[in-house]
Amino acid sequence: MKVKTAVTSEQLAMAAVEGIRDKKGVDIVTIDLRKVKGAVTDFFVIATGTSDRHVATLADSVENYIRETLNDKPFSREGLQHAEWVLLDYVNVVVHVFLDNKRHFYDIEGLWGDGDVKHWGDK
Repeated sequence: MKVKTAVTSEQLAMAAVEGIRDKKGVDIVTIDLRKVKGAVTDFFVIATGTSDRHVATLADSVENYIRETLNDKPFSREGLQHAEWVLLDYVNVVVHVFLDNKRHFYDIEGLWGDGDVKHWGDK
């Protein structure tokens, strides 16, 4: 069993990005909220899946990648039943995996656009 070591929120966010990239997530964005007054977390990681099955696969990939590389697991998981919007809450990092229409409807990038937004292209 791996010994859990201190992991920064930035390391956790980057591991989530890699987990999403591994299963070909679309339009990956990180929002660094560390300088935003009243922010609920340090980072949002946001991605789109092409189907409900793909959304669930991306969420599973993030969990597996973070568990294997950083020995961490989410505090909570929401939305896997319908897989239109899956949220993985790692406290200092919150991962959102959406179907395209749900992502546009909730517009997290617009709501938290005062954070440092970074778009992650393909590998």
